[in-house]
Amino acid sequence: MKIAAAKIKEMIAAKRITFADQFPEIGARIYGQKERLNYGGDNPKPDPEYGAKLTLSWELDLWGNLRWANEAGIATYMQSVEARRGLQLTLVAEVAAAYYELCALDRRLTIVQQTLDARREGVRLAKLRYDGGLTSETSYNQALVELARTETLLPSLERQIRIKENDLSLLLGEYPGYIPRGLSLSQQHLPDALPVGLPSALLERRPDMRQAELKLREVNAKVGVAYTDLFPKISLTGNFGAESEELGDLLKSPAWFLAGDLLQPIFAMGKNKAKLKAAKARYEQEVYSYQKSVIGAFKEVNDAIITIRKAKEIRFAQERLEAASKKYLQLAELQYINGVTNYIDVLDAQRGYLDAQISLNNAVLDELLSVVYLYKVLGDGYSVND
Repeated sequence: MKIAAAKIKEMIAAKRITFADQFPEIGARIYGQKERLNYGGDNPKPDPEYGAKLTLSWELDLWGNLRWANEAGIATYMQSVEARRGLQLTLVAEVAAAYYELCALDRRLTIVQQTLDARREGVRLAKLRYDGGLTSETSYNQALVELARTETLLPSLERQIRIKENDLSLLLGEYPGYIPRGLSLSQQHLPDALPVGLPSALLERRPDMRQAELKLREVNAKVGVAYTDLFPKISLTGNFGAESEELGDLLKSPAWFLAGDLLQPIFAMGKNKAKLKAAKARYEQEVYSYQKSVIGAFKEVNDAIITIRKAKEIRFAQERLEAASKKYLQLAELQYINGVTNYIDVLDAQRGYLDAQISLNNAVLDELLSVVYLYKVLGDGYSVND
């Protein structure tokens, strides 16, 4: 963001340069010199000369060359402003997405830790039943395998959490470190439905759309510059001031000089006309590019709306699956304790419940990320007043 802000300062200075070109340039020149002429005498005679002059340089903008250049400079400057807005929008979206991903990793770690507790309890029960002669050693070893397999998930998740915290620190412009947590995924507010009839005018505020429009204006202004190059340029130069051989007579000898130059392009092998054709071709390219940007923006918004709707449906389905898997696990454990089923059925139920919990966690994350994506493609989200 600081780099983008410094870029805007640079473009402000460049814009002022193109604006100032429309006005006369006035400078000052003060000089003095002294020489001694010795013709063989004892006291050579000094010959001083002093002068003070104002210089004037002004190109008459009869055909709008400088005005078109100034308009192009303004469009270029505004593109840097929109680029900064686009960067800020992207940073907000990336920070939100990274935080949601971090919360999802926290939730996944909690699920694995709870599963580990269940695995340890399963190992304890399996050992008691094996020691009591109720089950074979196979069931006990199966419990140990599942416990070890679940324990391997912890280091990977902890590594992912630390890396995600470092990613967030970088986005925030800070050194790597712990990221404080706010609301969990389940506490995040999600809209029940999108407002009906969101206006397409929302897309006009997207920074990339504004940049594309300003780029079109810039190229159009450069066409104007190329067109005016076909006509003559008139510039005025002048000197106003005084000069004298004696300092005391400096102000007594005013002098002024004014001249005008006319540059008329007559024969340049069609170079200026070729420049105009090239500028028009670039403008045509930008027109097509702008049209492509508009179509792309509508596509992105439509994709985002579809993604939100389908992500919500997937989350509802995963919630039903998670509830059913939990119920199935409870029944399997109860039947195993009563000796109705084998321990392998309990392990299958535990795996299914773990997968259902993780899938539900991913579904909630995907729904939140789809909202972040919609915020970005709309150019700053939306409100009920939109």
